[in-house]
Amino acid sequence: MTRTTLDLSARKWRKSSYSNADGGQCVEVADGFPGVVPVRDSKDPGRGMLAVTSSSWSSLTLALRTTD
Repeated sequence: MTRTTLDLSARKWRKSSYSNADGGQCVEVADGFPGVVPVRDSKDPGRGMLAVTSSSWSSLTLALRTTD
């Protein structure tokens, strides 16, 4: 496993378009990192983030879209 430090200080995080206005259960992602997608809990952004590979993120989002 390779560890990489990501500078997220100037990044804008975005929530899912499925997130409701009351700050419901959702995650945020930061764009602009080749090969990796930083993900964090929108309710507790100071807790940290998880960085997943772009291919893993694509697989996850595809699986979620195709699940009944």
